[in-house]
Amino acid sequence: MSSYAEVDMSGPAPVVSVPRDYNAAKDFIDRHLTEGRGQRVALIDDDGSYTYSELAERVNRAGNALRELGVGMETRVMMCMLDGIAFPSVFWGAIKIGAVPIPINTLLTTEDYGYMLKDSRAAVLVVSDALYPKFEPIVAQQPHLKTVVVAGNTVHGHALLTELMACAKSDLHPAPTTADDIAFWLYSSGSTGVPKGVLHLHSDLVHTAALYGLGVLQMRESDVVMSAAKMFFAYGLGNSMTFPWYVGATSVVIAERPTPDAIMRALKQHQPTIFYGVPTLYGAILSDKGNDREAGSPKLRLCVSAGEALPEGVGKEWEQRFGVEVLDGLGSTEMLHIFLSNRIGDLKYGTSGKAVPGYELKIVDEGDNPLNPGELGELLVKGSSAPLAYWNQRTKSLNTFLGPWTRTGDKYIVDEDGYYHYCGRSDDMLKVSGNWVSPFEVESALSAHDRVLEAAVVGQADEQNLIKPKAFVVLKDSNTGSDALADELRTFVKNRLAPYKYPRWIEFVDSLPKTATGKIQRFKLRST
Repeated sequence: MSSYAEVDMSGPAPVVSVPRDYNAAKDFIDRHLTEGRGQRVALIDDDGSYTYSELAERVNRAGNALRELGVGMETRVMMCMLDGIAFPSVFWGAIKIGAVPIPINTLLTTEDYGYMLKDSRAAVLVVSDALYPKFEPIVAQQPHLKTVVVAGNTVHGHALLTELMACAKSDLHPAPTTADDIAFWLYSSGSTGVPKGVLHLHSDLVHTAALYGLGVLQMRESDVVMSAAKMFFAYGLGNSMTFPWYVGATSVVIAERPTPDAIMRALKQHQPTIFYGVPTLYGAILSDKGNDREAGSPKLRLCVSAGEALPEGVGKEWEQRFGVEVLDGLGSTEMLHIFLSNRIGDLKYGTSGKAVPGYELKIVDEGDNPLNPGELGELLVKGSSAPLAYWNQRTKSLNTFLGPWTRTGDKYIVDEDGYYHYCGRSDDMLKVSGNWVSPFEVESALSAHDRVLEAAVVGQADEQNLIKPKAFVVLKDSNTGSDALADELRTFVKNRLAPYKYPRWIEFVDSLPKTATGKIQRFKLRST
């Protein structure tokens, strides 16, 4: 019996069969050597390029190095690492020995890292040297942390990953894991508060690779992909590793933050065929009129957006200027990647598209009763990449994972044609004058103004203690905010939406608080 998953692409949706005895690292890393793709380039980072054969050797050395540190099956290994060859070496090396890697956000605070180390009880921390200063004050206080390994050139009093791997053996037999073993954790991005550890299985990765990577993106071996979202996030993990490395394609990563200038440079240098971004980044790139297809990658065949809903105007302008569609979709850390998406040949800007084949969706009311098209409710999803649970969060697990269904926490309307329209996070919805108001709808209206770069809307009580919309607006020219412009924007929205939806207050700000994945943290704006 094969130790690899099998994917049947003959039907309307990919059908994935995963054997009971299964190790994801063997399927995504080792298989390419046995199938003759060892000399193909798997990864290009800031320091060079690496073939599948070289990647596999580094994975083996990292796995053996972790074993030498006492890491065994189910041992948790926290990773706070910049994108580069060291990241997948540790991630897949840990999975291959049956350990549990936990990639975490590289942009958090010392307090956040202390919480995650204690919450996860990780025995080993692998951290990029540039990120270590945020850990230095807390590593000695961790009751479960036994070893710190530094990726880079600075020792900081700890072992260096490069030295450990150089001394480790280059061959490694996969641990006898099953498809239902926990393979890795991801912490939720925290757009609504304290992050939760999400437990994913060995089989989850191949399901997303087949259902979305093959089924929607039509990923192929000849593709070169580049993701603005980093590898530590579910979106970036699929973009940069799972999808390309299931078919033998090439992934491009950069360690620096994905600013518009950095992304345009990388597009020009590496000429990817698929680019993954977030709405804020697409809008920021478009704000420079010199950015177009020729200034980036003429080889682009497809772009993808997630993290927040893509405004209709941004999608249309990107397609016009870059000559390629942007497939907007909805995913989550819980479901591991995108499960609701526009598709090639079936795209409607201003919507999240339709269910990714292989997933089921339904919109329900507050009593979990199914709603009809055109009725606003909470979106639930059913699919094979759902996690086991939240770590040590039983009540939240029971409230989120309802048998085969998972609450998304997103409000949606589905139209008569089957396209899903995003209305906002459930916690962000506003009741104004007895009517539900979607912050995203108001934000989209504001963003259509030619002087607005982006906007976020929250509820604020007026003098009668009634909730009304308040907008925080980032302008393309930050020095032009005025009372007159605020009045102009209010009128602009009134002319596009129902009167009760316009923002009563408009505050001009330099930036909006966001997670590293581009999600606006409205709860922080509500507290200002």
